[in-house]
Amino acid sequence: MTLTSTSLSKDDSEKNYPIWITGAEALMDSLKVHDVKVIFGYPGGAILPIYDAVHKAENDGWLKHYMVRHEQGGSHAADGYARSTGEVGVCFGTSGPGATNLVTGIATAQMDSVPLVVVTGQVPRPAIGTDAFQETDIFGITLPIVKHSWVVRDPSDIAKVVSEAFFIASSGRPGPVLIDIPKDVGQEFFNYERILPGKIIPKGFKRNGEINDADINQAIELIQESSRPLLYVGGGAISSGAHEEVETLANNYQIPVTTTLMGKGVFDERDDLSVGMLGMHGTAYANFAVTECDLLIAVGARFDDRVTGKLDTFAPSAKVIHIDIDPAEVNKNRRVDVAIVSDVAKALSKINEKYFNNKTSCNTKNWLEKINFWKNKHPLFVPPEEGEIYPQEVLLKVRDFAPEAFITTDVGQHQMWAAQYLRNAPRRWISSAGLGTMGFGLPAAMGVKAALPNEEVICIAGDASVLMNIQELGTLSQYGLNIKLVIINNRWQGMVRQWQESFYEERYSSSDMSCGEPDFVKLAESFGVKGFLISERKQLLNEFKSALDFDGPALINVRVRRGENCYPMVPPGKSNAQMVGYVNSES
Repeated sequence: MTLTSTSLSKDDSEKNYPIWITGAEALMDSLKVHDVKVIFGYPGGAILPIYDAVHKAENDGWLKHYMVRHEQGGSHAADGYARSTGEVGVCFGTSGPGATNLVTGIATAQMDSVPLVVVTGQVPRPAIGTDAFQETDIFGITLPIVKHSWVVRDPSDIAKVVSEAFFIASSGRPGPVLIDIPKDVGQEFFNYERILPGKIIPKGFKRNGEINDADINQAIELIQESSRPLLYVGGGAISSGAHEEVETLANNYQIPVTTTLMGKGVFDERDDLSVGMLGMHGTAYANFAVTECDLLIAVGARFDDRVTGKLDTFAPSAKVIHIDIDPAEVNKNRRVDVAIVSDVAKALSKINEKYFNNKTSCNTKNWLEKINFWKNKHPLFVPPEEGEIYPQEVLLKVRDFAPEAFITTDVGQHQMWAAQYLRNAPRRWISSAGLGTMGFGLPAAMGVKAALPNEEVICIAGDASVLMNIQELGTLSQYGLNIKLVIINNRWQGMVRQWQESFYEERYSSSDMSCGEPDFVKLAESFGVKGFLISERKQLLNEFKSALDFDGPALINVRVRRGENCYPMVPPGKSNAQMVGYVNSES
């Protein structure tokens, strides 16, 4: 007897098992019991048995599948889904080119510690290793960029593999995992038994031990002794959901807070204690603060090169407390004085608890006054309202008109301007930081909107990077995803041009995008997406808000000054204090 997934529900009692179904149906039921409601993917020959089961799941009403226009778009959409919700994102791709098209998205998620379960189709088991049509060893290809991976050679392993996959993707430091399923495994019938979430602890999995009270006490002693402390907060605090704990610690001890690109949103940037983002394109006052602090409290951050500049000049006089869930990050780039290997929220809670019990304190009055002096002397550039539109103006308008929106970005100058000028709530800033993946923003926005259909979602893109995945306008159109795609259009690969101007004597090799640029408005409308062109300041003041308020997916092409550079900037090989282009209010 053949029972399909229509016969399966979470409320089935154990007496109904085992059930005779296919491997593909077992996969879908295993995803169902892990509360998967949304999948992004693209079908193909080797994964067709699974897509047949997807069809049944959608008819049953428990699943929504979004057919993207390119597998890379599917992996980025699953990434955006995961970042905006904290849940595991899921995407599908077929064998061969379908699987390899997922690689960039997998690497993006790995670099930024995003939990994904990636399912690929594979050629039938007897054909593996024969160079069959559309065969690639995606297991081997992705080994360096996943937390773990499986090739399922027996359908009876599917429930166990899925359970392990969700556990590993979301446990500890999150990241992507891959499940490769040969076509005949998806077609084969077997006696399936459900495995509920958390029932299997993967072999070799090691949980972090208890937090050592001695380490907590030593950290508190360093905080108490410090007169110039600085909280340096990264994406690990977002993953941990440690927003309240960071705020409490900062307020308890009156410690200023700087965040990495991945950490944006973990602390209210309107708060007086915020100094914004640090690093290559961070605020001048954040970079001065990290250079002169005497205690650096690194929270869920990894001392990335774009943050530190020349490593031996980063916080050169500071003692360091490093709180991170991944022991591999501790003492990797910077030797630390106190290491707390733990979930960030739990460690900060321990520190905050001891503060409330003992009312420990830290005198930072003079330090905060100095930081306020830097803020006043070296503010971010305020564009004059004259001449051509400044790109910074566009971000300020987004901040004014959509202060609560979920923001995704592509990669380049527009990304750094967005990071500098936008102020985001937790999980409302979604950007490819570690890998710097052009084309990330639009499909990531699709993932956010699929997860949170009632939220405002805006993608900030550049005219060069948006073309990397522009085909996803078709996905927006098909599913009516009400996303606003704002293109900061300077007709350059902007960051490449800036580096060529600064370090290559203005030899602009292959960075001018003006020749061959599409008419973005017509292109959008050819996909069935509303297009807007903003080329004059009066339009930015009047029509831009109407475009953001349009009821439906829309592309807003904003033409800005061509030669504007993104400052401040720390040149390669320099210390963070050796920025160029920062504003001196007295000059």
